[in-house]
Order: sequence, then C-alpha cells, then structure tokens
Amino acid sequence: MIVVAGQFRFPAENLELARAAMAAVIAGSRAEEGCLRYAFSQDVQDPCVFHVSEVWTDRPAFDAHMTQPHFADWRASAGSLGLHDRDATIYEAEAVQTL
Repeated sequence: MIVVAGQFRFPAENLELARAAMAAVIAGSRAEEGCLRYAFSQDVQDPCVFHVSEVWTDRPAFDAHMTQPHFADWRASAGSLGLHDRDATIYEAEAVQTL
C-alpha cells in the first residue's frame, strides 16, 4: 500500500480557482483503479494551506496515477495559480491497523 501525506500553499487571491482545480483532480483520481483515498483539506488555522491525503493499493497504481491527463492538468493549473511550499512524502505501508 502506498500512502502520500503532505501539504502545500496557494496565494490567498487564488483560493477559489485552486479549489476548482483540486475538485477536478480529485474526481479523476478517485475514479482510477487502485485509488483508495484521494483528498485535499484546507487548514483550519491557515486557509492558504492544504493538506494532502492519498492511499493507493500499490506502487504501480500510484505510478499510473502520475501519468494521467487529469494529473498533468492539475500540475499545470497548480503551477499557474502559484502553488508553493509543497512538502509531500510517500510511505510504503506493509501493515495497516484501524484505530
């Protein structure tokens, strides 16, 4: 299982357009084979910060995701809208336990 966790930031003046771009990549990604979770959430204390949460069945599913047209569109849109301070980590989980 592949888990991606991280955060990024958008300029305040681009938040509405950024939300639309996020909605598009979320819809496309959730429809992909192997996607178990794909979400962005806005930080409660800093509305310009968004947290990333992705879970994929395996590395091939994640790698395929990175080649999808909706992901390329997201990267282009995010760049033009000023996404910055991106910090994301990929984890390979071998054991999963529900809390």
